[in-house]
Amino acid sequence: MENKTEGFYQSNEYHTDSNKKASIFHRLTPNTRIYFATKLLRIVNRGSRKAKHGKYDYPQWINDSVQAIHLIENCGGKFHISGINHISETSGPVVFISNHMSTLETFVFPGIIAQFKKVTFVVKDSLVKHPLFGPLLRAREPIVVGRTDSRADFNIVMTEGLQHLNQGTSVVIFPQSTRMPTFDPKLFNTLGVKLAKSGNVSIIPVAIKTDFWGNGKVVKEFGPLDPKKPIYIEFGKAIQVKGNGKDEHQYIIDYISEHLKQWGGSVQEHAAE
Repeated sequence: MENKTEGFYQSNEYHTDSNKKASIFHRLTPNTRIYFATKLLRIVNRGSRKAKHGKYDYPQWINDSVQAIHLIENCGGKFHISGINHISETSGPVVFISNHMSTLETFVFPGIIAQFKKVTFVVKDSLVKHPLFGPLLRAREPIVVGRTDSRADFNIVMTEGLQHLNQGTSVVIFPQSTRMPTFDPKLFNTLGVKLAKSGNVSIIPVAIKTDFWGNGKVVKEFGPLDPKKPIYIEFGKAIQVKGNGKDEHQYIIDYISEHLKQWGGSVQEHAAE
């Protein structure tokens, strides 16, 4: 794909400038959360209007994602993104398999991934029906699951996911049932590995720590922000599924768990069975 980010990510890593100060408008706003929500809604509303008229394309999606990254930085967020080269150096469509901690990764991933690969997400049906985010998500032709019937979700992902992969579109999947601050390997299903094996494509594991952006009690997507928590995103080397995929699934779990521990994140430990 043609790079539309104008050099925003032209190296293997991206780190927010440690000397970067919050926006003056943010510093003059007594409530960071209100400032952030107001600015983010402006980005979302503009994109939604274009999506409703069929004009929300990849360059716009990438641009909005990059704007969201800058907004997060303006509110005190410090990004540490690495392994970008593993996306650019892997040919063809892939399945990105990541833990899921907050709304942040949904906004940020397009600005990183979509500059190199055409991509879509596996999302919950409640999100595509969301009055604010729904139009944007539907414009990117996501794979929609209900999260209530695992067999039905499996059939949807395997059918529609293969269609996307066969058309050259990569798929981002969060195997957890919901966003969680603690990574629990037992709740991390094998659907992404099965999709990659069926489509004969590589997997790029992704470890994230995005609890800078918390989950809200009233509106889950607009939780509190904590500048004391750095934002970590690391894309691993592409792996190919061999055999039944059990070893690859465990590799991804270990990859995420080890990185979270390095970053001071929380991992649910289970006794060996």
